[in-house]
Amino acid sequence: MTAMASRRRPTLYLMTDPARGDPAAAMRALPRGAAVIFRHYEAADREALGRALRHLARARGLVFLVAGDPRLAALVGADGFHAPERLVHRIAAARRLMPHGLMSAAAHGAPGVLAARRAGADAVLISPVFATASHPGARGLGPVRFAALARLADGKAVALGGMDGRALRRLRGSGAAGYAAIAAFARPPG
Repeated sequence: MTAMASRRRPTLYLMTDPARGDPAAAMRALPRGAAVIFRHYEAADREALGRALRHLARARGLVFLVAGDPRLAALVGADGFHAPERLVHRIAAARRLMPHGLMSAAAHGAPGVLAARRAGADAVLISPVFATASHPGARGLGPVRFAALARLADGKAVALGGMDGRALRRLRGSGAAGYAAIAAFARPPG
């Protein structure tokens, strides 16, 4: 277990989305200890934006992860790295660059969960648990299938997709170690 993993893992994760709200405003509403997964993959100024949001995260007591690019995560001084499912192999590079960083990975089924475990992910974001605008038309896993995948994740499962108060109640006893959301925290820009 890594140094970061041996400390308390966040139970709340904000996934940034350039099309769905202002990440800084959402970050200001998060409680201390929550995590922010900075995506904004196509931003022309991704490094500058990442540095600014990492600075805000530190000021607010949040854990800041950069998605998809371990080099950028290290460059902006992130607290860790998030691997989309297809890039889970990048956790090894991220671990070399940030040996004590928090490593998370996305998974959309059993193969993704097992790959995240093999890669040494500290948290596995399993999605979509329920219907969500992020995956239009995709069928949600539902509580039973999520619980089965959570067992495979060995205590590291984070529920993503359609998370709101009702969804959280439906996941009680499922083995979720936390939850992640985009729209639940999104605020209109401005």
